[in-house]
Amino acid sequence: MTTTPTTITNGNMPDKEYGEPVIELTAARKVYRTGSIEFEALRGVDLEIRQGEYVAIMGPSGSGKSTLMNILGCLDTLTTGHYRLAGHDVDDLDEAELAEIRNKEIGFVFQQFNLLPSLEAWRNVELPLMYARVPGQERRARAERALERVGLGSRFVNKPGELSGGQQQRVAVARALVGEPTMILADEPTGNLDSVSTDDVLGLFDELHGLGRTIVLITHELEVAQRARRIVRVKDGLMQSDTGQGDTAEGDLFDAIAGGAA
Repeated sequence: MTTTPTTITNGNMPDKEYGEPVIELTAARKVYRTGSIEFEALRGVDLEIRQGEYVAIMGPSGSGKSTLMNILGCLDTLTTGHYRLAGHDVDDLDEAELAEIRNKEIGFVFQQFNLLPSLEAWRNVELPLMYARVPGQERRARAERALERVGLGSRFVNKPGELSGGQQQRVAVARALVGEPTMILADEPTGNLDSVSTDDVLGLFDELHGLGRTIVLITHELEVAQRARRIVRVKDGLMQSDTGQGDTAEGDLFDAIAGGAA
């Protein structure tokens, strides 16, 4: 993807140049239907995230943030509206095409780690490369490099049960990185971690952002969201605010109104 730097100012944060849009969401609506009952989970959301940004999306339970995550991750499709991911129109893709673009463009990190307990760390990390039909020798080399990048160079052959929660999430981050995706999409990645492991994983995201990675973090925790450089808040299927770290007054007011937890 050709990069034309664009200067973006987020609150009181220093200006930083970001690249071309990775996410372009326009008038996004998602309606779920059960018989005669309709529920509008997204009600016309516009969102742009550029290459190299670190963005947190947060909101209370029922706000629409999980639906938004599913749309951004190509795990679900819009009812109406338009979505472009890394320059690709994804609105009319079938299931096979969505799976292909997910594997190529998105590295997922989940709250539950989603590691296979019987596999060593490097074998868990290589899984996206297997789906991409990368040859075996190259898969192992790339998996080990990814584990080294997240500080687990000495844990190649450990199984998940032999690792701490923070280390397991680092394995999950390595798995997200191994395919060199356009963005990392992290859904409540610290939800199952203690405070020490949470700080460890968020420190890793800080490092990855510093290296120019595009990171989209879904969370209901303000302390976690504040590690990002931009916070998008959703409520009742609408985008309520889009701020940088410096805009604390508006964020605190939103959290007081929204009730905080999901």
